[in-house]
Amino acid sequence: MAGISALVMGGIWYSPALFGRVWMKENHLTIEELRKSNKGRIFGWSFVLSLIVASNMGMLLADPVSHIEGAQQSMRLLEGVLAGCGTGVGVFAFVAVIGLFEMKSSRHIFINGGYCILASALMGAIIGAWR
Repeated sequence: MAGISALVMGGIWYSPALFGRVWMKENHLTIEELRKSNKGRIFGWSFVLSLIVASNMGMLLADPVSHIEGAQQSMRLLEGVLAGCGTGVGVFAFVAVIGLFEMKSSRHIFINGGYCILASALMGAIIGAWR
């Protein structure tokens, strides 16, 4: 569920209603180019990679040192969100470093980095609540 949540979040985040149009402009992409893309490759690998991220998050949150023994559901959820946000901020930093070297705009960096933070927080919430 946590791995799938990143794909759902991405569908919303990169939709025309939110940042899709700006993201396309920043990447010099057209709707026609996106329609012609290999969706099986893109979504297939995105799913596999999201499962890897969720598995890593699960291992982080499964560590007995990282959670409060006997904590109530709401505390576990909060702990998951905080761990996810922390992880997302770290990923955002790497996205920013790569974006700077690729000479991407700050808008591009913040769109992609913002997705990393929110998707990681959502994964953390799901895994935290599930434990």
